[in-house]
Amino acid sequence: MKEGLFPPPVEMTLDQCIKCNICTSVCPVSAVTDLFPGPKYAAPQAGRFRQPGQPNPDASVDYCDGCRVCNLACPTGVKIAEMNARARAVMVEQGAFNLVLRLRNNLLARPELLGKAARPIAPAANYLLNLPAARLLADKVFGVAREAPLPAFSSDTFTAWFKNHARRAPALPGRKVVYFHGCSTQYYERRIGVAAVQVLEHLGFEVIVPRQNCCGLPLLSNGEFAAARRYHRSNVANLVEFARAGIPIVGTSTSCTLTLKEEAPELLDMHDEDSALVAKSTYDFNEFLLLLHAEGLLNLELASVNLRLLYHIPCQYRAHRLGHLGSELLGLIPGLEIRESEVSCCGIAGTYGYKSEKYAISMAIGAPLFEKARQFGGPLVVCDSETCRWQITHGAHLPAIHPVELLAAAYGYPPLDALAEILKGATEPTAFS
Repeated sequence: MKEGLFPPPVEMTLDQCIKCNICTSVCPVSAVTDLFPGPKYAAPQAGRFRQPGQPNPDASVDYCDGCRVCNLACPTGVKIAEMNARARAVMVEQGAFNLVLRLRNNLLARPELLGKAARPIAPAANYLLNLPAARLLADKVFGVAREAPLPAFSSDTFTAWFKNHARRAPALPGRKVVYFHGCSTQYYERRIGVAAVQVLEHLGFEVIVPRQNCCGLPLLSNGEFAAARRYHRSNVANLVEFARAGIPIVGTSTSCTLTLKEEAPELLDMHDEDSALVAKSTYDFNEFLLLLHAEGLLNLELASVNLRLLYHIPCQYRAHRLGHLGSELLGLIPGLEIRESEVSCCGIAGTYGYKSEKYAISMAIGAPLFEKARQFGGPLVVCDSETCRWQITHGAHLPAIHPVELLAAAYGYPPLDALAEILKGATEPTAFS
């Protein structure tokens, strides 16, 4: 299959728009600001006036946060968020962003580069980057919102832990899985990868962590398509041999898995056989475990976790179109009561909420979720997306964890960080042992 020939470009779906305005009625951005006129106007309507080599007819498209809520609501399948992302890429090509904003966007879009640079001096970097004077300077000079929730760099990477860890029991014959950890687990939240490996090994899998780089989603979101294409090609080259061998690729970052599955191939018109095979072989963590459960292969000897928790489904997770798998998986843990937030978006949208001109919009979008989390009264919030977790902690002042952390604790592994103190007295020995 030659790149770019099939499926057709996302812009061709604009003629499917029936002008019903359902997308605008559910858009979290246009609900809180007039700077974004809504999905119908920014994508299919303005899209009819976008011509190759011509200036973008409306720069308001940059205020689309890419949440894909519009796509899910559209009754005719118009690829609205993808149109907006590609329009932003044209704006980048045409120099619509000044040098400072382009530099800001590129730095925010390279968590892998930032993680590598900061890791050797992580404590000092975390201290300096959170000084009020440093945040003010970053805001005024580079446009990085001074209040936005910067994640803390880790001194130790996930892969360093993985190379030295010892598994509890040997793998079962024929059970192998590739783990795509993503930048967040590698440089900021090592505990997520630790929990994922613990669960997968507990289920009898040999976990393989091949060479990998950033999935490229932050670059796609900022219109930096050329760099995103290089990132995606590198990941495909590193993963395709495992896919050819029939080894599933599993990720705990729902944004990364969506990018490998769909977002990068579609936005970049990369429909070659290797990209398609990697996409077909990639699974979100919850998806993979529930497939095992459907085959009767999921170990259900789980300890009781006596907590009542709010679970927020991230936008990127809903874009997988898999249903409510996180709630379903967590529902297998005895004693655990999970309630979904039923809020469309937390507002952070990857790098969107870190930008000075968009921070207030981001917080206004997330306000209903923050309020619901506070009113719910749980000790923490559960969410699959790393940037959403950071935004929830920032806005609701509650710790936020990944579902895999609860699952690892229920399998008897000592919880890490925020979960450790909360689970004291909440976890009971398994009823199945």
